[in-house]
Amino acid sequence: MSTRIAFLKGHGTENDFVIVPDPENVIDLPPAAVAALCDRRAGIGGDGLLHVVRSAAHPEAKDMAAEAEWFMDYRNGDGSIAEMCGNGVRVFARYLQRAGYAAEGDLAVATRGGVKTVHIAKDGDVTVGMGKALLPAGDVTVSVGERSWPARNVNMGNPHAVAFVDDLAHAGDLYSAPPFSPASAYPDGVNVEFVADRGPRHVALRVHERGAGETRSCGTGACAVAVATARRDGADPAATGAPVTYTVDVPGGTLVITERPDGEIEMTGPAVIVAEGEIDAEWLETFVR
Repeated sequence: MSTRIAFLKGHGTENDFVIVPDPENVIDLPPAAVAALCDRRAGIGGDGLLHVVRSAAHPEAKDMAAEAEWFMDYRNGDGSIAEMCGNGVRVFARYLQRAGYAAEGDLAVATRGGVKTVHIAKDGDVTVGMGKALLPAGDVTVSVGERSWPARNVNMGNPHAVAFVDDLAHAGDLYSAPPFSPASAYPDGVNVEFVADRGPRHVALRVHERGAGETRSCGTGACAVAVATARRDGADPAATGAPVTYTVDVPGGTLVITERPDGEIEMTGPAVIVAEGEIDAEWLETFVR
């Protein structure tokens, strides 16, 4: 390992990430190292880490290399692996553009949740094709303190429980994961969104992200919320043949989510690179050993 490792810092609606470019997949990033880098006091700080690797160089992405040159090897802030991160894909695309690997227009990004289509617009916003939502059957309940709510089970390549509340303050501090039942609904944990109405096709959310705690934004969560809200409102593009769009306010900004009649979901929002520098490899190696 070299004595210095390049990194960047970016965010999408204040969902922030440490970005580690590693095209040939030569940097060892075990969970302890990722958690150290994402530590906001002793590391760089971030809700997660974007490990930028060529698909052909990563064993989990080789089969996608023909469709997407780059693989987003995404990690949660605690070092655990996640299937997908919607805000992370936008920031990942912004990094590729900054580094000269992509230009305005369309590109494909491989993720553990499949290949995602991305469009980098001239105005700076990035649109990500998030795939289709799955709506597993069965009743789910989430709780905070003495309050409990029914939740909609939505899977966006990662699991979500969407609960509608009268006041977002009812979500509590969200430092720890809100309890849910039945336990069998989410054997590997779940992202929990609390949602309040703001107007016609306009909602706001707070989210506890699995492995990260409360974050300022969650892209897959915003998509799950838009789908759950549409179904609550009686809107199903597959049935009506017309797309439906929701504005979703997150603590860190605003995302626009559209569900098309074919079930495909598109998310549009900002993506910003704020800094770049070098990691001391000797320090990082203390977490690799």
